[in-house]
Amino acid sequence: MSTVLQAMERSDFRNSSLRELREQGNIPAVVYGTKVDNKSVYISSADLIKMIREIGRNGIISLDINGSKHEVILSDYQHDPLRNEIIHADFRAVDMSSEIHAEVRLVLVGDAAGVKDGGVMQQPVHAVTITAKPNQIPPAIEVDVTNLQIGENLTIGDITSDRNYQINHDPEEVIVSILPPKQEEERDQQEGGTPENEQGGPAKPSEE
Repeated sequence: MSTVLQAMERSDFRNSSLRELREQGNIPAVVYGTKVDNKSVYISSADLIKMIREIGRNGIISLDINGSKHEVILSDYQHDPLRNEIIHADFRAVDMSSEIHAEVRLVLVGDAAGVKDGGVMQQPVHAVTITAKPNQIPPAIEVDVTNLQIGENLTIGDITSDRNYQINHDPEEVIVSILPPKQEEERDQQEGGTPENEQGGPAKPSEE
């Protein structure tokens, strides 16, 4: 079941109009798709944030534009890190019976055995691109690292959970590794050597 998000069509593209929209708590957005004419709209910032929290980044949205509803996904958005807020959104109209590409984040679950033994976890891949029907796109893909030992790794091919999607990556691509603990060797250059005087030469024995 899709979540309804209200949107209003936008025709004024002046910078002053954009500022006014944002000051009123709205976000400018665009809607596009193979069967939908590109539309410029605006939506409530609070409603969008609430929707993302409820259905996730890849959930199906019923975007209501002035009474006309379109099944869409949030394909992209722009985030202002200084204000910590979304300032623009892109919605992609989808055909529920056709497969699409989507980016899904990877979530590591469990406490790795190798980390407990002092190893260092490294995760080079944080998200993957998949192919699936819109209503079969997961909010995230969990990767269990509980049994991962020092010197071992998990690859794309190790994701074996039942799924209705295809991961579009090389099966050998490494997702996460447990590296050996870093050993810092501190050597004292003077240890075991001949003591030196201020001029850099061997120290002279004291005369009595």
